Amino acid sequence: MTSRKSRKVRIAVIPGDGIGPEVIHATLPVLDAVQDVATGVKLEYVFTEAGLTCVQKYGTSLPEETKQILREADCCLKGPVTTPEEPGSPKSAVVQIRTMFDLYANVRPIKVLPRVPALHPNIDMVMVRENMEGLYAGIEFMTGNDAAVAIRLITKRGCERIVRFAFNQAVERRKQLTYVHKGNVLKITEGIFKDAVAKVGQEFPEVHLDEVRVDAMAMWLIRQPEVYDVIVTTNLFGDILSDEAAQTVGGLGVAPGANIGDDYAMFEPVHGSAPSYAGKDQVNPIATILSSKLMLDWLGFKEAGDLVEQAVEDVLKEGQFMTFDLAPEGVTPAKCSEVGKRIARQIRDA
Repeated sequence: MTSRKSRKVRIAVIPGDGIGPEVIHATLPVLDAVQDVATGVKLEYVFTEAGLTCVQKYGTSLPEETKQILREADCCLKGPVTTPEEPGSPKSAVVQIRTMFDLYANVRPIKVLPRVPALHPNIDMVMVRENMEGLYAGIEFMTGNDAAVAIRLITKRGCERIVRFAFNQAVERRKQLTYVHKGNVLKITEGIFKDAVAKVGQEFPEVHLDEVRVDAMAMWLIRQPEVYDVIVTTNLFGDILSDEAAQTVGGLGVAPGANIGDDYAMFEPVHGSAPSYAGKDQVNPIATILSSKLMLDWLGFKEAGDLVEQAVEDVLKEGQFMTFDLAPEGVTPAKCSEVGKRIARQIRDA
């Protein structure tokens, strides 16, 4: 196979719904700047559609043309999309993409940034969440007129591969892994998850392993978030806990995310499409910009990813280009597009 570093990398770009186009278009100048200064980084953007706008236009949240563009790309950079909540409405575009490429690992770094309020100055963790199973498998049905059932799907294969992914993350970091479950209530499904931790853990004797129940974890993330390194859990628990963890370092506006499989990945901010803010050029693009850093890392452009992260930190240290969610009293909030341009300029000037 031709090395990614010896050719132009094709990125499928989905602007998404609501504020999605704004945060994506604030991120692209940052990636352009990286290409200008980093050796060997050549990116081609292929724009396509997904989300609520597609439902309204095509009757589906993920058209066939989009699927083909995704297949032909090396990875995907996606803005947030809106998913209709009504029963019988089209399936989530995000879930469909995860299923298409078996993106089983949801990865959300949680790290303190300069001048961004945090519960503790030393928070630096990674939330690893199983991304294909659990209640989010979407297996639910009515049982009569006044009751419904949702099935929590947990498999040995799914648990073992997400646990192994998390152990490998821990090896690359501080060799500390916390697994989160509710085995005292969900004895069978959580038993499979716990067994997977015990089995795979034998391959990683150098990693210190901790066990925490999910309700206690919700408390400990507030009480002592700085003690955690890599956290692994099942789908629903991980979705909820990662949003809580993001708040410990300033909120969803600075929370990047990745959906990773064996051969493909999709990168997106943790936050939603926030339609009430759409078109105002107000929202924080840093979560999306840091998601592009994760994308560069995954593509093998680690130095380029470090440039993005360092530029974000340098601009935040200045304290002059901060959107309304971060701007301190006395500082005029910057526009979303201005933050992207300033970070891009910082990369070029470094």
